[in-house]
Amino acid sequence: MEVNYELRDQIFEIIKNQIKNNDPPETKQTYNRLKKMGYTDFVTKQLIGQCVAVELFNVMKFQEAFDEEHYIENLKNLPEEPFEDEEDE
Repeated sequence: MEVNYELRDQIFEIIKNQIKNNDPPETKQTYNRLKKMGYTDFVTKQLIGQCVAVELFNVMKFQEAFDEEHYIENLKNLPEEPFEDEEDE
């Protein structure tokens, strides 16, 4: 699969802003937890980025509001891969 560097950079910017603004606080908590587990900065952002991407996909495809509760649930489950809402499958 070809990497879309522009999209990755935009998702990383979202993560950076969430951490900086502590909104939601679970992003920073997850970042710190994954770093303590030994993941590099880049891989940590990739893992969190998967959670961001799942929610962005739902926003764009289903024209739903960003589901922060689902996003936080996926963050808490990292490093397990994030999942779609069951009703979206």
